[in-house]
Order: sequence, then structure tokens, then C-alpha cells
Amino acid sequence: MNSISRIGRVAPLLAAPLLLAGCDSSVLTPDVETEIAEIRSGQYSLDRDHATLIWKVDHLGFSTYIGRFNDFDASLDFDPENIGNSSLEVIVNTASLDVNLPEFEDELRADWFNVEQFPQAVYRTTSLAETIDENTFVFNGELTFMGVTAPVALEVDFHRGARDISRRLQYVIGFSASASVQRSAFGLDNLVNIGIGDEVELEIHVEFINTAGES
Repeated sequence: MNSISRIGRVAPLLAAPLLLAGCDSSVLTPDVETEIAEIRSGQYSLDRDHATLIWKVDHLGFSTYIGRFNDFDASLDFDPENIGNSSLEVIVNTASLDVNLPEFEDELRADWFNVEQFPQAVYRTTSLAETIDENTFVFNGELTFMGVTAPVALEVDFHRGARDISRRLQYVIGFSASASVQRSAFGLDNLVNIGIGDEVELEIHVEFINTAGES
């Protein structure tokens, strides 16, 4: 095969990513809705390939120590017409904690989180507390962690809903959320007295798939 023929075969392959990068996002995610009232209602399941749960805690005032949980699931019952009727449940397998330091992870699992006795943390929203703007809401909720249940508010920022061509045109909704937890309220008070932060910030970035499929 001569060089001209090779270029003719390779050129379309090289051009495809450029064309995709330059096209409107609605080509990849048709029927995009950014107004919450237009997002499809119903039951949603977590897309675990597009889900991140991060925790942050002050480390002696020097820096913010960051970890994550790699194994969690969630379900969402979404009502865009009456957002207060929406509900979210999250189940976290605490042994999946990840701080990119295996030896310390083992210590955290055994001596801090006691994952053998308390293998899961569960969060459920209970009511709508506040509407901040048209796409941002604060929900009341309850977190059960290490045998203790306590109220935790969750601020949720809905991004958009669309049928995603990369997921066989399934309808997807995406949002981010944040919360603040006093770990000592759940008995996780290790080293609080020497300056390891008591307040833990939670940061969540997730995508949910409508379980009804395409309609």
C-alpha cells in the first residue's frame, strides 16, 4: 500500500475525535434539559462508573486531608414539579475508604471506622429544608454511621438531564452535593483533642440513570 493510500485510510480516524470535540453537546446528549422543572421524573439508579464521594478533614491546621469511598450505591426518587417529594438514599461500604496509602487505610478501617462491626453508612433525605435558587436545594436528612443516627443537611445542585448516546440513549440526570458532619457525634473522635479536625466535609459528584429506560 503506498503512502497516499495509507493517509486516505488514516485521515478519517484522526478527524473523528476533532469532529466530536467541535460538535454541540446535544449531539452526544440529545434532549438536554437544564431547567429542573423539565427534567424527567421517576426512579433513578446510580451510575457507579460516574460517581465520586470525597471526604475532607483538617490536618493540624497545616493542610486539608482528603480521602474517598470507592464503593457506594444510591437510589433517587425524583419529582421535579414538587422537589420536596424527591428522596435520596445512599449506602456506603466503609471498608472501601481510600487515602492512597494502604498501611494507613488498614489502620483507619480497624481503629477508626471499625468496619467489621459497622460495615455500612446509610444516608436518607427526609424533607426539603430550603430552596436556594432554581436548581439548588438543601435537604434535611439522617445519617446512620457507626451505630449512631444523627441529622445531616445536604445541599444539592442539579446540573441537567438528557438522553445519553454513550449509554444507549438512557435518560441521565447529574448533580453535585455537599454536606458537613461532626465526626465526634458518631463516636469517631480519634485525635480530635490534638487538632485533627472534627468537622468533615463531604463532596459528592454523581450521575443517575432513569430506571424506566427510554420513552
